[in-house]
Amino acid sequence: MMRVLRPVIIIAGLIFIWQIIVWLSGAPHFILPAPARVAEAWWAHHATILGHAGVTLLEIALGLLFGALLGASSALTLAYFRPARRWLLPVLVASQAVPVFALAPILVLWLGYGIASKVAMATLIIYFPVATNFYDGLRRTEPGWADLARTMGASRWTLLTRIRVPAALPALASGLRVATAVAPIGAVVGEWVGASAGLGYLMLHANARVQIDLMFAALLTLACFAVIIYFIVDTGLRRALPWQPDKLPAEQEE
Repeated sequence: MMRVLRPVIIIAGLIFIWQIIVWLSGAPHFILPAPARVAEAWWAHHATILGHAGVTLLEIALGLLFGALLGASSALTLAYFRPARRWLLPVLVASQAVPVFALAPILVLWLGYGIASKVAMATLIIYFPVATNFYDGLRRTEPGWADLARTMGASRWTLLTRIRVPAALPALASGLRVATAVAPIGAVVGEWVGASAGLGYLMLHANARVQIDLMFAALLTLACFAVIIYFIVDTGLRRALPWQPDKLPAEQEE
């Protein structure tokens, strides 16, 4: 019961704090609209908002898919092929040395104003946490397990697929959770730079037309969808890794 009530209480508390800030600050509605005004704007434009949300959700989903596949394959390559580490690790670090947001105009220039540039932007943001977390998990395999497998005549490929990868799945899950949390950033930034659809595009145009209540409605829609996506991914990972404890040892003792 409390699991259901907790999100409701949190949302109600945040709305109450928002309303209190509006009352105390006395800000005009074109600076900080009240929650009721934003709700009215969402209902009046819900078809438009949901249409743009569908585009952004597709960009986020494709970015998660490609970023996770690229990050996982890079981590496996680094773990299995030792010479590749000398070449790929500097590339992995350099990919984060340049601000990803600075690449958004270039991606739009190369890939156009369609969905491809936004998916590429989301993929670049998602790639690093997946690759680094999974590679770190592959490196931190219990030495005793690896030694036992080698003693029993396991090949490098068998050691990787039967010992190191299963042991590193919790680390991969952590990387996927981080990636899911930051995935909307890439899609929205790409839409801000240049797009013809999406919640970021809608927010930008609403701001230019001083439709701040509509901009807040689009922003809250994006936040809600981002939270929903995160919990869907988190629930899927928990079910896929039932052996991973959900609580710390101290909490389990309690």
